[in-house]
Amino acid sequence: MGAGKSTIGRLLAKEMRLPFKDSDKEIELRCGANIPWIFDKEGEPGFREREQAMIAELCALDGVVLATGGGAVMREANRHALHEGGRVIYLHASVEQQVERTSRDRNRPLLRTANPEATLRALFEIRDPLYREIADLVVETDERPPRMLVYDIFERLQKLPLR
Repeated sequence: MGAGKSTIGRLLAKEMRLPFKDSDKEIELRCGANIPWIFDKEGEPGFREREQAMIAELCALDGVVLATGGGAVMREANRHALHEGGRVIYLHASVEQQVERTSRDRNRPLLRTANPEATLRALFEIRDPLYREIADLVVETDERPPRMLVYDIFERLQKLPLR
């Protein structure tokens, strides 16, 4: 959370002249409701089912830049779909940076806790190794402007071998 997936994804898609898809936004469009409402009504398991179906659908598309929600990596089916669907870029942000970037965002159901920083730390411990497992590129995002990150990602993607 707060790593910049949507911002960087949108800019990268523009640079690469590809369509951009955000799995959370696609779920909201399909459901006609925002993510916090889905969490409230269906709980996290219900949302994760919707997310898995959406990621499978989006990963089957050719030539798109896809941003997922931070928790998508928790399901093996999502990791498989992402890895098989194209290049995976892990935007790594420190927990301190995540706290700063999410502190005023009320659209994050998992951070509706007394101690959002502790929640982010716990999620990071679980998710970081899973992202690294499937990542073709790991990009540090702390204190780096979005356009610089996009340039870095674009250059590094050009150097990756075909698979």
